[in-house]
Amino acid sequence: MNFIGNIIWLLFGGIIAAIAWLLAGIILCVTIIGIPFGIQCFKISEFVLWPFGKEIELGNFGVGGLLFNIIWIILFGWEFAIAHLITGVIFCVTIIGIPFGIQHFKFAKLGIIPFGARIY
Repeated sequence: MNFIGNIIWLLFGGIIAAIAWLLAGIILCVTIIGIPFGIQCFKISEFVLWPFGKEIELGNFGVGGLLFNIIWIILFGWEFAIAHLITGVIFCVTIIGIPFGIQHFKFAKLGIIPFGARIY
């Protein structure tokens, strides 16, 4: 069932979301300071490409991860999280879109705190 969900996800917008995260990663990697943030965007892009069957565990980020998460939230994270929250609500309006809305809610969680998050 996860495979079918991932295929439908790709056909109806998942590829666009993955490309958006990939482009954000490329833009952030332009500067040396932005490279850690860009790497997180690349990881999230891979997760956004095939989200069904995967879960996120937040935490375990240490002092450096805490600092990077604070910078991330202030500069980039809140935009990503709001975009995924709005998209998730739009998908949840219909019964068919609820599984896709739930995936966007997972992305919003990851968009707020990417450092120290584990995808399994």
